[in-house]
Amino acid sequence: MPKGYSIRSYLAGAVAARSGDEMSGPALLLAGLALTGSTTDASSLLAGITISAAIGGPVLGALLDRAARPGRLLAGALALYAAGLGAILVALGRLPVACTVLLAALTGLLGPALSGGWTAQLPRVATDGHLPRANALDAMTFSAASLAGPALAGVVAQTLGASTAVVVSAALVATAVPAAWRLPSRSGAARDARPTPAAGALGAGFRVIRRRPLLARATLTSVVSCAAQGMLAACVPLLGARVLGAAGRGALLFSCAAASALAANAVLARRPRSVTPDTIVRAGALVQAAALALAATARPATLVVAALVLGIGEGPQLTALFAVRHREAPDHLRGRIFTTGASLKITAFALGVAVGGPLATWSLPGALTMAAGTAAGAAFVGPLSFRTLAG
Repeated sequence: MPKGYSIRSYLAGAVAARSGDEMSGPALLLAGLALTGSTTDASSLLAGITISAAIGGPVLGALLDRAARPGRLLAGALALYAAGLGAILVALGRLPVACTVLLAALTGLLGPALSGGWTAQLPRVATDGHLPRANALDAMTFSAASLAGPALAGVVAQTLGASTAVVVSAALVATAVPAAWRLPSRSGAARDARPTPAAGALGAGFRVIRRRPLLARATLTSVVSCAAQGMLAACVPLLGARVLGAAGRGALLFSCAAASALAANAVLARRPRSVTPDTIVRAGALVQAAALALAATARPATLVVAALVLGIGEGPQLTALFAVRHREAPDHLRGRIFTTGASLKITAFALGVAVGGPLATWSLPGALTMAAGTAAGAAFVGPLSFRTLAG
C-alpha cells in the first residue's frame, strides 16, 4: 500500500462521494415533483443526469488512463459535479423543463467519476494480496451510500424541503474532493505501457469488453439489471405516495435495499473466493427479478420485504462485477473499462427511468412487472448478445 494514503482514506472518500450521488437521484426526483407537479418531468430530470454518462464515461476513462495523477482529475470532476447539482436546483422552476434537463445531462457527463472512475484506482491503493478483500469493501461503499443517501434525501425532504436535499447531496460530493486529490499517482511503467492512439482511445474500453467473453457476459447482465433498477426508481415516488402515505417515504425503500445489500456484502467479504463472481452476477439478477415481482403487489409489508430481497441481489452482484473487471482488465486500460462499464450501467438506468415514469403513471403494477421481467432476462444474456448490441 502506498505510503501516506490508506485504504481508509480511499473508502471514506468513496462513501462521501457515493452517498451524495445516491442522495442526488431521489432528491432530484422529489424536487422535480415538488416544483413541477409532474411525475414525467421529475423522471426526465433524473434520466437527463444519468443518460449522458454513455459519453462521459469513455472520455473520462481515457483521460484517467493517460493521467500521471488521476486523483487530481477525479477531484476536479467531483467538484464540477457538485456545482452542476447546484445549477440544476437554481434552474428548476425558473427555466423551461427542457433547459433544466439539458443542464442535468451536462452534469451527468461526470457521473462515472463517482463510480467506475474511483474504483479503477483501487489496485494502486491495495496490493495484490489484499485486492479481493479491498474489492469487497469498495463494493460495500456503494451499499453504504445507497443506505445513507436515499434515507437522508427522504428525511431532509420531509423536514427541510426537497430543494435542501439537493443542496446536501452536492455538499457530500464536494467533501470527497480532498480524498480524491490525494490518490496515489500512476507508476511510469503503467502509464507508458502500450499507449493508445487518440483516435482509438475512446473505444478501447468497448473493444476489450467485447473481446473477453466473461467480461462481456458480466457487463451485459449488470447493464440489463440496471435498466430494471431504473424502472423501479421511477416508481418509487408513486409507491411512497400511494402505498406508504407520502412521496418522500418511497426513498426509504432504497435504504432498505441498501441495508440488506450491505449485510450480504459483509458476509461475502469474509469469503471473497467462496463462489465464482461470474455465477454471482447472474444469480443476483434472478434475485432482483423475484424482488421486483413481489413489489408489484404494492402492499406495505410486501413492499418492504421486496426491498430487502432486492438488496440481497444487488449488493453481491456489484461486488462480483468488480471482481470480474479487475480480473479481466489490462492495467493500462483499467480506467476505460471501469468507466465504460459504469457508463453503460448508468445509461441503462436512465433508460429504465425514462420508460418507467410514464408507465408507472399509467399502471404502477404494470411498470414493476416489466421491471421484474427485465431483471429476469438479464440472467440469461451472453457475450454474443453483447457483441450484437455493441456493434
